[in-house]
Amino acid sequence: MKKVVSLVTVSMVLLLSSCNQTPKSKITDEDMKAVEAQQALVGKLPKIEFDKIEHNFGVINEGDVVETEFMVKNVGESDLIIANAKGSCGCTVPNPPKEPIAPGDSAPIKVTFNSSGKPGNQSKTVTLTTNTENGRETFTIRAEVTPKNK
Repeated sequence: MKKVVSLVTVSMVLLLSSCNQTPKSKITDEDMKAVEAQQALVGKLPKIEFDKIEHNFGVINEGDVVETEFMVKNVGESDLIIANAKGSCGCTVPNPPKEPIAPGDSAPIKVTFNSSGKPGNQSKTVTLTTNTENGRETFTIRAEVTPKNK
């Protein structure tokens, strides 16, 4: 019983002392200024505008390697950087620009699709890792791949 009373007493002391907060833990004017500065920067981020978000190659033969181009325009207020571009499968290879895209400028992203071993309806996504507000942008390619005769 003494252990239980001691445990309850220690718990109460810890609980009461932890509620004693100092003014340091409150939001200051400096904290608010930092938040306002971050919010102001959000409006100055690059923003992507695609000429299209989907390309359909139509009917192609299995084994065909086809290519298309997506035009990317920076409609934001600072340089657009595409840090990475990745296809949803190894058969889809994007080739993004290596240099930053200035506000108002455009650049192509070439996408190659290898249909070997991919008979039937195909839908592949390309994901860009960027310095936009979202941080990720996507577009899609599609094809109906006619299987090889065996």
